[in-house]
Amino acid sequence: MKELKESVKFLESKNIYLRPFIKEDIPFLLYWYNDFETRLKRGDIAPINYLDVEKMIDRKEEDRIWFAIVRKSDDKIIGETGLLRMFPAWGTTDLTITIPDPTCQHKGYGTEAINLLMNYTFGHLNFNRIAIGVVGFNHRALDFYEKVGFKKEGIQEEGYYCNYQYSDFVMMRILKREFIELHEEEILI
Repeated sequence: MKELKESVKFLESKNIYLRPFIKEDIPFLLYWYNDFETRLKRGDIAPINYLDVEKMIDRKEEDRIWFAIVRKSDDKIIGETGLLRMFPAWGTTDLTITIPDPTCQHKGYGTEAINLLMNYTFGHLNFNRIAIGVVGFNHRALDFYEKVGFKKEGIQEEGYYCNYQYSDFVMMRILKREFIELHEEEILI
């Protein structure tokens, strides 16, 4: 299996690589997409079963790209990231990223993954704007997105509901020129 995973690397950095999802990833997705804390932060409201995950992996859509985040040291899947609601005519898209296992968080994997994806989105796909919505109580995520260059641009007051409580939904974005300014020494233009 290691040879298959290595042969489908799509984007690669020092410690991780992004690749398309494969059937062997179903147990990871099934476990974490049904984990309460992960669902809470992602805004998922319904449980997911094996067939649902299998359909997600097999689904191909023109306005969506979805990758497994894989740790290079052991070829273990540690998360997911991708683009959704891609609208090339306007050069805009939304981003998703989740590294749900606390033992894989705060190790720089998320920063590497999001920078790989943003570099691909702005450089190869020629998009101009990437947006993300973040649940207001997820302060670690808000800090992370600001650290990698996203800026807050609006708040949907009480736009998220879970467990008898409404929370704000924070809209964030990064523009191509801002990404280039942050990474100008790494980017060959």
